[in-house]
Amino acid sequence: MGLKNNDGGLLEFTGYPVIGNQSDMQSAGSCLRSAENYLLTACGRDPRFAGLFYHQTTISIPFTTIADFIADVKKLRDAHPDALCSTELYLGFFMRFVRNSSAYLGKTDDAVDIDITYYRSKDPKRPRLYEDVLEEIEQMALFKYNGLPQWGKNRNVGFLDVKNKLGAKLDKFVSVMQKYDNNGLFSSDWTDAGLGLRGKEVVVQGNGCALEGLCICSTDDHCAPKQGYYCRPGEVYEQARVCRKIKSVEADGLAWSS
Repeated sequence: MGLKNNDGGLLEFTGYPVIGNQSDMQSAGSCLRSAENYLLTACGRDPRFAGLFYHQTTISIPFTTIADFIADVKKLRDAHPDALCSTELYLGFFMRFVRNSSAYLGKTDDAVDIDITYYRSKDPKRPRLYEDVLEEIEQMALFKYNGLPQWGKNRNVGFLDVKNKLGAKLDKFVSVMQKYDNNGLFSSDWTDAGLGLRGKEVVVQGNGCALEGLCICSTDDHCAPKQGYYCRPGEVYEQARVCRKIKSVEADGLAWSS
């Protein structure tokens, strides 16, 4: 994780447990400024070498309901024992405890941040392994447990209903933002959509839109029916709508309109 080596070397770290300021411990090379001969310390997203390619979803779930969320995730795990193996290639389910904040875009409750890191193809129309399980967990966290999205680590669906979740805090943020940046210099179509500004919509409907989290599927075409992925209800959180790999649509008996 970019921790400093005891003797200043590049490759080996043995100094656990690590205690100290984050600025002192996180010493990995920069994605933008790592010298060519120091690529060993570059971050995994450095475009100069074939590094990791993954997505991370981070959702804050109120502390009072985190035990119920974990119990639901365990039900899905038990029903599909191999489904979460891909997350174990990275950090598994990484949990951090955070306090509520008076910041306008901060946490409304004491919460647990759930980081879920998984592989995704560079082709946005290519389904993920066990796509349905990860999508159900994502929707469960966001909607059943009223989770807040982390602003830099979520797909578009993470920001559905975020205005209602933050309420007056979001209104205050937008007011201050418009006061100091009335021309939108620091805004983009994406931030406008996430904040519900300038008529921008966070959901983008179209063929395959659910694969990238641009929408929650409501028809099979939102998934990848030609590759065997169809829109189906969740198994534990039945209100979820997920792209599930189905070997035989006839046997499944739930073919939806496309």
